[in-house]
Amino acid sequence: QVQLVESGGGLVQAGGSLRLSCAASGLILSNYAMGWFRQAPGKEREFVAVLTRSSGSTIYVDSVKGRFTISRDNARNTVYLQMNSLKPEDTAVYYCAASPYQGGNYYQVQWYGSWGQGTQVTVSS
Repeated sequence: QVQLVESGGGLVQAGGSLRLSCAASGLILSNYAMGWFRQAPGKEREFVAVLTRSSGSTIYVDSVKGRFTISRDNARNTVYLQMNSLKPEDTAVYYCAASPYQGGNYYQVQWYGSWGQGTQVTVSS
């Protein structure tokens, strides 16, 4: 079955950088749209970025554009989220997700069928 395992979270000062990794097994990355979501305490899980299945194009939520970069390494079956210029409001648990679908619903939690366990990112001011 599909398994996603995130790593790379931690505590960083504002302005710093982290790179999250999502190691995938049980799937071929190029056949899936791969997304990153985050959930802060008391808030709903929100879309952060996606690498689409068909074209491999990238889409970001406005609040991270220019600061975060999603990428994948097909040989390692791993997806990354490079996060630069981090802000305290980026503090959340970050989740990796996989969807076998094509289309425009990449920002919806229910579009994804497989999720990782999450990794905590804390940005101090």
